[in-house]
Amino acid sequence: MTLRIGLITSEFPPDLGGVETYAWQLAKELGRRPGLQVTVYSPPKSATITPPPGVTIKPIIQSCIGLDWAKLKNEPIDVWHALSAGHAWIAEQNKPTVVSVHGNDFLAPYPFTARPALALPGFWRLRPWIWCNLYPLWRSATRRMLARALPKANALIANSRYTADVLLVKYPACATKTHIAWVGVDPIFFEIPRAPKGKVARFLTVCRLSEERKNVDLVLRALAILKDRFEFEYTIAGEGTLRPALERLADTLGLGECVRFAGRVSDAALRDLYARADLFVLAASIVPGSHEGFGIVYLEAAASGVPSLAARLAGAAEAVAEGRSGFFVEQPDVASISHALTRFLSGEMHLNEEDCRDFARGFSWACVADVAEVAYRQISVRNSRS
Repeated sequence: MTLRIGLITSEFPPDLGGVETYAWQLAKELGRRPGLQVTVYSPPKSATITPPPGVTIKPIIQSCIGLDWAKLKNEPIDVWHALSAGHAWIAEQNKPTVVSVHGNDFLAPYPFTARPALALPGFWRLRPWIWCNLYPLWRSATRRMLARALPKANALIANSRYTADVLLVKYPACATKTHIAWVGVDPIFFEIPRAPKGKVARFLTVCRLSEERKNVDLVLRALAILKDRFEFEYTIAGEGTLRPALERLADTLGLGECVRFAGRVSDAALRDLYARADLFVLAASIVPGSHEGFGIVYLEAAASGVPSLAARLAGAAEAVAEGRSGFFVEQPDVASISHALTRFLSGEMHLNEEDCRDFARGFSWACVADVAEVAYRQISVRNSRS
């Protein structure tokens, strides 16, 4: 029996990010499977993307219930899969629904899908005023929607044990139907040949430069303490509103010669950065409403043979295996990061390239798709009996 699966997402290529990677890779894996007919409902900008084999992309999602339901309600779908919590509203329409949760998407919900349908006739004159003045109402309305919709979903798929634990504290009614699937890593990262080691240690961070909790500033301050004792190069790949301030900080700390801001990079350029890196560094914090749900970048680094330095917090504690694919600071602060980097630069902390890759091999998009497909088929069987 062929099941028609509708994936709903507001985060999809060409945009970059963890949920975008999750959406693309899961769709790609599901599209390979016999017995599944996969359609991705995504934002208009994804019209430029060539879909993976076996997948249809319909770039029609506006991330607004009032606009999207009118487009989706007559679509021939057997099971809907909201790829982040913001689209869990589909469960309120009495549709068979699976919801993937990542952490921040239900703690500080985005997008605000419960906002007014401002594209409808007659609303355009009010749009600027509503945008400026009613933003807190949209956020509150979306939170109320989540409180109603998530318990109505047939199944929820969490990207880590930590995310599942946080979800169930907030929504205990979801306990019996929450499954942990973690995330995967693209096999192409295992094929990256390592660049020869140089005399200068090469550090790499890959993240959006729009969240202070990523603590790139703390890494810069830690490196400033070490710059007179060790030689290193630090590359920061990513864009965001914090980039200008971080660039100024690097100059102020006297790191201008050894820090490079690469900006947004292509897939091929990213793989080259991993190939040249000796250590991946991302010591993110937990802040109210935001945490590292898992961290696909840690797996990308490990699959490339690169160990990671992370904070032993949230999902990062599951994305890095201490002594195999990386090591930790207990709390991300300048002193702790500086001490950890000193251990690495002095040779006290050494991790094996193949150990990193072996750890990453334990995570695959096929495993994530297995969990999803089981949920789809169980839901379909239950519906056929009712």
